[in-house]
Amino acid sequence: MSSPKANLETLPRSAQLLLALGLVALAAFPFAGSDFYIQMVTRMMILAIFAMSLDLLQGVTGLVSLGHAAYFGLAGYALAFLTPAGEPVSLWWTLPLAVLASALAALVIGFFVVRTHGIYFIMVTMAFAQMVFYLFFDNKVLGGSDGIYINFKPDASLLGWLPFDLENKQVFYFFTLACLVGVYAFLRRLLWSPLGRALAGIRVNEHRMRAMGFATFGYKLSAFTLAGALAGLAGYLWGAQTGFVNPELMGFHMSAHAIMMVILGGMGNFAGAIVGAFAFESLLHEFKDLPAVGAFNLGKHWQLWMGLFIVLVVTFAPRGLLGLLGRLGVRKDRPAAPHAAPPAPAAVRKEGSHA
Repeated sequence: MSSPKANLETLPRSAQLLLALGLVALAAFPFAGSDFYIQMVTRMMILAIFAMSLDLLQGVTGLVSLGHAAYFGLAGYALAFLTPAGEPVSLWWTLPLAVLASALAALVIGFFVVRTHGIYFIMVTMAFAQMVFYLFFDNKVLGGSDGIYINFKPDASLLGWLPFDLENKQVFYFFTLACLVGVYAFLRRLLWSPLGRALAGIRVNEHRMRAMGFATFGYKLSAFTLAGALAGLAGYLWGAQTGFVNPELMGFHMSAHAIMMVILGGMGNFAGAIVGAFAFESLLHEFKDLPAVGAFNLGKHWQLWMGLFIVLVVTFAPRGLLGLLGRLGVRKDRPAAPHAAPPAPAAVRKEGSHA
């Protein structure tokens, strides 16, 4: 975790240049793309926020969660319940409230979950998520399996002044882009903070962190809660953008998609989570549009091609697509030592150890 090989937040200039060009392309895209593609890229950015929230757990802290979609869906439902049928609701209090609802759910669930380790942690996170899923799926008062429509996007008015209108697709696009950049900057800064370094140490060797006097339970619970809150931000944006929420947003498949995005882009690297989300969604659309060959419909079996692609990436690029790019550019541009990723506490480093 203490070297660039273990954490790719320090990227060669070639990868940094590519990410900068990607940001410029995202900023310019609404002026050239149609409404359909603007909405599609907006969904990709929302899923990139969701993937980064999971990467805080999986890549930084070493906690693999199969129930992360529960907090994503809860915030979407919070927006749906808070929005009246005949008028929009204020962005400025519903967004913090929806994020807080997801954070509180993550705090309560995490209080029990982070006491477990390894395979037990994975199974317990999935169990709690399934309980939340069926709570909404089987309850007609909460919308049941049909879900709930959100008739209006949140209103950004402040004392009668409207700084921006989220009903406008381009405005909502740029609002989502600002959230994406803000979450990435926040999480990148978090890695260099005392909390980030403690989480890095827990991932490397939790037993030694406890021996050094670190309250690892509190640190893991903080990471779990923060990850749930950021997933809630993504879920709120998803509900506002699509105008509809249903229990599938909390299901196992949504959590599995987030894990595949993180693996595809590169774990422990928030920029990789963004790349993974865009790559996963782009491939998803391409595979679904594959033509039929005789009696065999290639597009209908898109899960097969996606699975094969993920297997190839894990086999030949175990650090993800961004890690592969970094490996290709590292010969020309090796990162200088002073800019290496923040190391875990010295006493924690032990090759081959794990939390």
